[in-house]
Amino acid sequence: MTDITYDDFLAVDIRVGTVVRAEPFPEARKPAIKLWIDFGPEIGEKKSSAQITAHYTPEALTGKQVMAVVNFPPRQIGPMRSEVLVLGLMDPDGGVVLISPDHAVPNGARMH
Repeated sequence: MTDITYDDFLAVDIRVGTVVRAEPFPEARKPAIKLWIDFGPEIGEKKSSAQITAHYTPEALTGKQVMAVVNFPPRQIGPMRSEVLVLGLMDPDGGVVLISPDHAVPNGARMH
């Protein structure tokens, strides 16, 4: 493990957003879901590809608040440009469990 400074931590912009649309992503190399996430008026709606099919379906994700890094450069994933990195944790079987607030908060709220 490498120590970082508090300023290093502040450089990573982690925000909450609400999934407004989700679709299967069959073109991805590994099973994934395409997400459209509303981060509020300051950031707007951003797209992401997430390998979260072990625990989630597209239908179950709509309306869910998720945490994401919003200041990484976009990545091309197959035919899709992923604009944010949705955050999750690995379960013992390797499936990803999304990180989300346990109470509703305004879209775009920054993690402190």
